[in-house]
Amino acid sequence: MSHMLHISLRLGPRREGLGGLCLLGKCGSLVGFVTTVSHPGPASHGSNPFRLVHEGHTLPLSLPSQRSVASHLCFPSHASLPWRRCLGSLTRRTGGARGSGYPSRVARIYTKTGDDGTTGLLYGGRVSKADPATEAYGTTDEAVAALGLARALAGDTALKEEILALQRELFVVGADLATNPKQRSKLEPSVSLVTAEMVERLEARIDELVTEHPLPNEFVVPGANPVSAALDVARSVVRRAERRVVELRDSGVEVNDDALRYLNRLSDLLFVMARVAAGESEPPSRAR
Repeated sequence: MSHMLHISLRLGPRREGLGGLCLLGKCGSLVGFVTTVSHPGPASHGSNPFRLVHEGHTLPLSLPSQRSVASHLCFPSHASLPWRRCLGSLTRRTGGARGSGYPSRVARIYTKTGDDGTTGLLYGGRVSKADPATEAYGTTDEAVAALGLARALAGDTALKEEILALQRELFVVGADLATNPKQRSKLEPSVSLVTAEMVERLEARIDELVTEHPLPNEFVVPGANPVSAALDVARSVVRRAERRVVELRDSGVEVNDDALRYLNRLSDLLFVMARVAAGESEPPSRAR
């Protein structure tokens, strides 16, 4: 008989975004984010050989005492997001061909749990894939992918790093939007909860860039070069994500105001970054 793992200690925050893996509880709820699960070697009788390594701290995993114990190590359980990809199972057995106490991983991309048209929320619960919440965090995921294209096209190392940081922060936005409304008290600032400080950092960066590169005094047509064009595509996707979050809020669901503000400021920042990447070569919206 298999059971899901339970961790005995609360995990500390990851300031750079969600990243890593997450550990799911027996009802599919998110227990916590992890960096890796290590197995130090064969266990002595009655001891637990598994340890959770997170941000340099080693924490014990609380396991039932059944002969076979299995868990799923997955990215957060949203069917429409890439971090849903399941990494398989980690199993501890007291005997067998692989030897006592060593993990076995079986790759599994699909879960079939969404075949009924529903998808899981963070900390438990399921909603329709057509739910406003799914639309909101799914569109946020699209923005992450669009920024990935911009990062792949960018040749400047500093720009690549800045885009990557924004992608990671969008994972925080996605977690914030994808959480079971009844479990929002479990969210951690800057890890799964968007904060005012995150919004303020975007505002400061916008002000810095505009000071260095004043904006044009007229509408411009995107597409001066691949990087600026990709940033404009990402900007438009973020704008759509913002609209979806407004729809979610208007449907009566509690929405973090900072998440909405973050998306608004991010679209502004991407507009400025696209203009910087384009240089002086952008044509105006009206022919002269």
